[in-house]
Order: sequence, then C-alpha cells, then structure tokens
Amino acid sequence: MTLPSIQRKLAAILSADVQGYSRLMGEDEVATVRTLSAYRDVLATHIQAHRGRVVDSPGDNLLAEFASVVDAVECAVAIQHDLKARNAELPAPRQMVFRIGINLGDVIVEGDRLYGDGINIAARIEGLAEGGGICLSGTAYDQVENKLAVGYEWLGEHVVKNIAKPVRVYRVLTDPASPAAPAGTTPRAASRSRRRLVLAVGLLVLLIGVGGVAMWTFSPRVSEVRTALALPDKPSIAVLPLANLSDDPQQEYFSDGMTEDLITALSKISGLFVIARTSVFTYKGKPVKVQQVSQDLGVRYVLEGSVRKAAERVRITAQLIDATTGTHLWAERYDRVLEDVFTVQDEITQNIVTALEVQLTSGEQVRLWRQGTTNPEAYDMFLRGRDHAMRKTREHTVQARRLFERALELDPGFAMAYVGLASTFTLEVRLGWSPSLAESLERARELTHKAIALDNSLADAYGQLGYIALLQRQHEQAITAGQHAIILSPSGAEVHALLAVTLNFSGRPEDGLAMIEKAMRLSPVYPSWYLHVLGMSHYLVGRYEEALAAFTHSRDRYPDAWFPYVGLVLTLVQLGREGDARVAAAEILRQDPAFSLERYAAIQHYKNYADLTQELDILRQGGLK
Repeated sequence: MTLPSIQRKLAAILSADVQGYSRLMGEDEVATVRTLSAYRDVLATHIQAHRGRVVDSPGDNLLAEFASVVDAVECAVAIQHDLKARNAELPAPRQMVFRIGINLGDVIVEGDRLYGDGINIAARIEGLAEGGGICLSGTAYDQVENKLAVGYEWLGEHVVKNIAKPVRVYRVLTDPASPAAPAGTTPRAASRSRRRLVLAVGLLVLLIGVGGVAMWTFSPRVSEVRTALALPDKPSIAVLPLANLSDDPQQEYFSDGMTEDLITALSKISGLFVIARTSVFTYKGKPVKVQQVSQDLGVRYVLEGSVRKAAERVRITAQLIDATTGTHLWAERYDRVLEDVFTVQDEITQNIVTALEVQLTSGEQVRLWRQGTTNPEAYDMFLRGRDHAMRKTREHTVQARRLFERALELDPGFAMAYVGLASTFTLEVRLGWSPSLAESLERARELTHKAIALDNSLADAYGQLGYIALLQRQHEQAITAGQHAIILSPSGAEVHALLAVTLNFSGRPEDGLAMIEKAMRLSPVYPSWYLHVLGMSHYLVGRYEEALAAFTHSRDRYPDAWFPYVGLVLTLVQLGREGDARVAAAEILRQDPAFSLERYAAIQHYKNYADLTQELDILRQGGLK
C-alpha cells in the first residue's frame, strides 16, 4: 500500500492577535465583540488586497498566508496604520490594538489548512511584538531588508516554545522619526541604541517620580511588588501547563484541557493545596524555573510535563518536583492508545497522592476516580467546546454549544458536557445575546440539574447553580450551592470567589471577605474582578481604608476600566473626601458617558433592598446620577 505524500510549500505566514483582549472582554464583552468583528473585516480586506489568504481566525487571533514576504509586510504596515486611525475615533479604554508576527517558512498543506513550524514561529514572534507593532523572523527579514521604506530593529535571538533552535527577531519601524535603529543597523549597534533609549526613558520616569504631580492622589497605594507567600500547612502544588508537542499547533486545546482536568482532579482533595488554572497558565509557553514558580505562587511542589497526540495514540510525560530543593520525586512517560487517556490521568493523580503521602477521605476516594466519560471522541468534543467557550465571543459560544451537544450525542451520560452546555446559556445572559433572559436562565438551570443527577461530585455544576440562583435573586439557594461547591473542590479558586460575591450581596460581607481572600491565595495571579470583590467586602463591613487600598490597586492595574472608580467613589465619600470622590466620578463618565445609576442598579443583586438604596445614595453624593 502506497501512503499519500505530504504536500509542503514555502509561505509567508502572518499571525495577529489583540493585545489585552482579556481586559477588554472583562470590561465590556459586548462592545469588544462588536469591535473585534469590525476589525477582523478590516484585516481580511487588507489581506485580500495584498494577495494573501485568511487561513483561520479563532477568537481574537488571525492567521494568513502570502506567496511573498514583501506583500505580507506591506499588508501588516497597512493594517496597523488603518487600525491606528480607527482607534483614534474610539475612547481610550475601548481601543483595540493588534500585534503581528511574520515568518517565512515551510508549511504542511491539508486542504485549506496549514500546519508546521512555519506557523508556530509566526505565532511565537507575534507574542514578542508590542501592541500596534510588527515583528519579523530572521528568514522573513532576509527577504525584505532593503526592499521597503521602513526600518528594522534587531531584537536578538529568542528561544520559543516547540522550536529547537533560537529564532532571530526584528521589529519593523514604520515611523521615520523613530529613534530606534534604521534599516541595515547591525545587531550590536541596535543594542547600543536600545540601551541608550532605555536609559533615557528610565531617567524620565525617575524625574517624573521625584518631581511630577500624580493625576490621582488616592492613598494608600498598593505596591505591585508581591510579598513572599508562606507555604500552606498542607502539601501544596502547581500544575504547569502541559506542553503541546504535537506537530499541529491546533492541538493546544487538548494539552490545555488535560492540564485543566488534572488541576480539577487534584482540587477535589482536601489534603492538598492546589493553585488555580488562571495563575499557572500565566507561565504557558514561557521558559521558567520551578524554583521561581514556587516563590511566585507559594507552593512546594510543581508538576510539569508534555502531551503529544497523533492519530489514535497519545504520549504523556509528567514529573513531580520538590521546587524548594530541586529534587525529582517521581517521573513517568505514558505511551498509550487514545482510549487510555482517562486511565493515564487517574494514574498521574494517584502517583501524586502517593508521592506526597496524602490521605484521601472515603468521599474523596469515590469522587476522585469517578469517570466523566469512556468515549474518547466525546471527550475530544468536550475539550474543543470548553476551549471555544473560554473565548467568550458570540461566534465561539455558538460553536461551543454545538460541540457540547455533539459530545452528549456521543455519550448522553457525560455530566461535564451538560455543565459546559449550560454555561453557554448563562454566558448569553451575561452578554445580552438571549432573546429571553428568563428562558435562557431556566435552560441553564435544567441542564445543570441534569449534570448533577448524573454526577453529584462536580464542583463546577454547583458553582454554576449558585450563580444562576443569584441572578434569579434566590440568595439562600445560591449560598447553599456555593458552599457545596467548595466542599467538592476545597482548592477551587473560582468557586470561592463566586461564593464571596453571593455572600456580599446576601448581607454577609465578613464571610465574603474570608472567601475572596482564600480565592486570591489559591490564585495569586488573580483575575481583576477578584480585587473588586475584595474591595466591596471591606467596604460593606465598614473597613474603608482597606477598601480604598483594594480599589486603588484595581485602578492602578486597570486604569482604563470604570468599575474600580465606582468603588473609589463609595469609599472616598465614606472617608469624607468628597472632592476626590467627584474626581473619580468624572473619570467614570469620561470612560462611559452613558453611565447611569439606573443602569448600575440593574446589575446589583442585593438581598436587602435597603443596601442597594444606601449604595445609590452614596454614589449620588459622590457626583453620579
């Protein structure tokens, strides 16, 4: 039998994504989706005009191919100029800037899809570009060095994920007045130029810090320098993202999904302290030392490994390290058929439990080894659906729903697929896509209850049930569901944070404060909304200085978001600083001219109406209407 030959070709690959996409989605998902849709059309128009072809556009990413590197670079420059003009017409917080990376490399052709290192390198160097900027690999630079009216700056050689050799990287300089290196500048000269620029900027920052007047003077400010985290009184572990060693970069969803499932399994064990996904995934694709991870996250043990999925087989490597000493406690390689992936996950979990000498309760023994599905295709559909759902765009939510539904067709008893499907309905409620909010919430509730009927060990199901109950203003049911979620997942950062929100709205802010502080310890690199919940917890118990510190920290990290300023208005009024409160209120209106207390009240879910009335009165006193 003659195997079909693999078709290859040399292509210029352009990879683009949105800088700060998660922040934009966190502040205003609907506006972000609308802008992304419009800007994606702009990119596609320029790509077509420069004789290119859009290969794929998942989420905020876009991949295109060109026959010529010159065409690709000219297209990238045109895109950035066009988007800069369009962004000038938007408020600063809503501006959307893209990063672009271009590589010339060999790619594998399969129908309309492209694969291989040529794609991977473009995607990796895109991550090295600044917002609104363009980076080239050395192979792409060699083709355009003296052919375009732009300059280039040598950024050195970079080791990038899944690529054996370091990659030469250059930054495209589209501004003739740029002080950086012009075309043809040698790496050494460019390095000297860059050092001079860094020194000049550093001096300017120092002068501003000493003699300048800050726009905001809301003290106390919270330092971004994180203090060392004490190790918990139980074995503590961080599961680093499993590296995708497959030839296909599109298999990232599989390695990411396995990482998340391992974290979920370990989080069920009360004798372990497990760092949340949001924190460990900040290390994804980066060369890190386990000792640094230990210091950053305050854990003793680190699990790292890789996944290679090809055809019907999967190879998984994993090693458990005592990061405080560098000692390898356990390591294993699994080379199995795809159907055995669930057994491998159980074996890794069991080996960690054994190595760390953790005693399981009888309930944990039952919950930990409960199988989600034995159907590998259903599991694959679920992982794909979860990957789409996490992008939180309308088109990806629709795709996620189809994939979850397909998973349930393959295995009607797959409880987590019901949880995933329910999440698509709660998401459309949050983003205002549903034609009937009540019907969507009811559908989400029905699906979640079905998941629990199939498997009552799912913390995510109870967490979602609590969130639905809160939206329906069923506060006691929301608290009960949230508390049960924590029993099922003692290390679940998000279920702790969601319960904190519910407790704050239910008139129990002291308990809410304990919950959000635990969530922040479980996820030291926490999402921005954790800070807001922390601030509201302090505010509601009358600790206004602590609340001010939390809201100020949130403002400093996300100055273009309006919600920290609402907390600042509340606390500054309570502290008798109404002048400062009105400055903060003016910033809210600058960022969102349509802001109104009526609209704000609609998204508050207080159990006691008097609490909402008091909050609105204080905001009016601070200058809001």
